[in-house]
Amino acid sequence: MVNILTSIHGRRIGLTSDDDLVVKGNDLFLGNQRVMSASPFVAAGSALTLTAATHGAKTIKLDTAAGSTVTLPAATGSGVKFRFLVTTIATSNSHKVQVANANDTMIGGIVIADTDSSGAASSFFAAATSDTITLNRSTTGSVTVGEYIEVQDVAANKWSVSGLLSGTGAVATPFSAAVS
Repeated sequence: MVNILTSIHGRRIGLTSDDDLVVKGNDLFLGNQRVMSASPFVAAGSALTLTAATHGAKTIKLDTAAGSTVTLPAATGSGVKFRFLVTTIATSNSHKVQVANANDTMIGGIVIADTDSSGAASSFFAAATSDTITLNRSTTGSVTVGEYIEVQDVAANKWSVSGLLSGTGAVATPFSAAVS
């Protein structure tokens, strides 16, 4: 049995007899931050510009063989998180995650496992001007399905980045300063 409350605005929320929260709708928000979604995946396609309201707390699938370019919203310190998952290996062009404007930069690092020689992993950290992550199909990622990148809006003009990628050859930093 579920006890449901309906607000004067017609919104419904309730508790089961086991004290499980029941919410009518597709998303759960704390304040104005989405923390869970009934549809947690979004296809990036060839290009996608994210918004916190529509895509926050979702996993963005890098899903096209011709590469996907995803643009983050402007960093304001909102705390919004996005996760990027390689679901299709790019066979031409690259998968890219980039900031929205020339003022935003990235902090943090990504680990890249070398898949064709030593199997060793290397860590790469964003430089002060880094604003783009490029998975180039070899040395900087998009070699293995399941690679991922996580970003969080931590301050005005700052995205925190972490992730695990795989590369071939002499693995290299996926970070660059490419947004103008």
